[in-house]
Amino acid sequence: MDRVKGKVAIVTGGASGLGRAAADLFVREGASVAVTDISEEAGKQAVAEMTAAGGTAGFWRMDVTEEEEVAAVFGRINEMYGKIDILFNNAGIPGTMTPTHELPTEDWHRVINVDLNGVFYCTKHVIPYMKQAGGGSIVNMSSMLGIIGGADIAYHAAKGGVRLMTKSDASVYGRDNIRVNSVHPGYIMTPLFQKVAEGSPEGAEPFIKRLTSQIPAGRLGKPEDVAKTVLWLASDDSDYVTGVEILVDGGFVLE
Repeated sequence: MDRVKGKVAIVTGGASGLGRAAADLFVREGASVAVTDISEEAGKQAVAEMTAAGGTAGFWRMDVTEEEEVAAVFGRINEMYGKIDILFNNAGIPGTMTPTHELPTEDWHRVINVDLNGVFYCTKHVIPYMKQAGGGSIVNMSSMLGIIGGADIAYHAAKGGVRLMTKSDASVYGRDNIRVNSVHPGYIMTPLFQKVAEGSPEGAEPFIKRLTSQIPAGRLGKPEDVAKTVLWLASDDSDYVTGVEILVDGGFVLE
């Protein structure tokens, strides 16, 4: 308990899925959490449930692809809470399993704008506040697919870009006491993953069974598995850890 007590955390895409799991855990561990998302109804509901449970949280509608909006929202969050200690760059969208030579350019830009540019904008505009606060921790959501690659070219390229951006920023801002790390989930049972499974031509149950058979841990991941890793990276428990990539995949990618 209290592993991030007194800290202020921003979670992008915090209304559902992995972002919601991390935001819930941050609140339970004592942080004041700013949930940002484009889904206003879900975001407000998430915050209502957190505050009803005794936590401190607020919601801001924010599109990570709009740099001016990111800058304005971060400014309001800093003004409300007096500082920003933690940023979890979680907001992201999937792409499509389309070969490069057939991928519509607009689909490429759509995924890159959210999954890569969004991380850049949020990092760019949080750094000055973290410097003012004397340091901070940035945790970037990548994916195991940002390490091994695959058919979803835009998504994999974006997540690979996040991986290397993480290392670059860690090298630049370490002397400002700002740590930057990335998490790389495997197959995690989120609402989005469930939709993918249900849309599979083989059917949800065979789809999940096939993937599970490839995971050494013998099960799909839970959102809490990722959230606990994010919490550790955000907390002072990892205060000598920066520039690392942590796979949370049940052993799927054995390097």
